[in-house]
Amino acid sequence: MNSRPTRSLAVLLLLAGCGIKTPPDERAAEIRGDPIRPSSATSPQTRPANIAPGGSPAAAEASRPAVDSLLVGFDKLSAYKFEVSDDLLGPVTNSVEAAAATLQTEAMIPAAIRALDGKHVAIKGFMLPLKVEGGVVTELLIMKDQSMCCYGSTPKINEWVSVRMKHKGVKPLMDQPVTLFGQLHVGEARENGYLVGIYRLDGERMEAPEE
Repeated sequence: MNSRPTRSLAVLLLLAGCGIKTPPDERAAEIRGDPIRPSSATSPQTRPANIAPGGSPAAAEASRPAVDSLLVGFDKLSAYKFEVSDDLLGPVTNSVEAAAATLQTEAMIPAAIRALDGKHVAIKGFMLPLKVEGGVVTELLIMKDQSMCCYGSTPKINEWVSVRMKHKGVKPLMDQPVTLFGQLHVGEARENGYLVGIYRLDGERMEAPEE
C-alpha cells in the first residue's frame, strides 16, 4: 500500500470511504452542501479564480483559452451505473487482465460519454485538493457534491473528475461550487495496476463565484 503514488492512494481512500486531508497550515474548512445542478459555464457572476480580486476585465479575458468549452455536468457524467468490483479495481498484473479490464470498463461507459474523450469542457462541481504547493492547488478532484466520508455518502467513481493543472495552481475553494476548464479524458486510469478513476481533466483555468 505504501508503494502506491500519493495521488493513487488518495483516490483509493475515497473509494474505501476515507477522507483526505491537506497539510494543517493549508487545510480548508469543513464543507457541506447540495448536489450541483446544471448551469451556464460562463455566468456573468464568475471570474477566473487564478486572477487576483480587483484585476481588470481585460486581464481576466486574456487568460481565457481560445478554444470554446463544452459544458459537461455531472447530471450526464454520473447518470449511469458503474459497478466497481474487486476484480475491476485491481491490481491488474498482466496484459491479458489489462485488456479484459479495459473492455469491461468501456462496456459500462455509455457511448455518448466516451465521445467526450479529448474534448475541451467546462465542469462545475466541488473541489477536493489532492496536492497543494506554495499555497495553491495543483492536483484535485472536482466532485458532484460535497458529500464526503464522515459527512455524507462515499462518492461513486463517475461522480468525480481527477484534475491536474497544466500551468499554475488555483486557489483552494472547498466551500462553494467552482468551474474547471480543460481537456477531458474518458476511460479507465490505472496506477500500479489499480483503478483510480475513469475521468481525468488537463486543467487550464478555474472560475468561481465572486467572493
